[in-house]
Amino acid sequence: MKAIEITKAIQRLRPTAEFSFQNDDYSTIKWDVLEGDAPTLVEIENAIKLNKTDEAKALAEFAAKKAAAEAKLAALGLDTDDLKALGLA
Repeated sequence: MKAIEITKAIQRLRPTAEFSFQNDDYSTIKWDVLEGDAPTLVEIENAIKLNKTDEAKALAEFAAKKAAAEAKLAALGLDTDDLKALGLA
């Protein structure tokens, strides 16, 4: 697990928690502020999977919206040069 993955997972599970850790290592987490129980390693791993799924879904949605917008612009007769001229590309 990478530090950013651990951090995002903890933020998903315990949004108000304040913590630190070293060397991408769950076992070194020091909880400065924590409401409730500390999330387990399994909970963090599952949250990392959910975060990755959410990120992939968001990227796919963005790509679909971009493709739809490009198709609409093309239907209006606009191309990449036109968008650049408008400062949109």
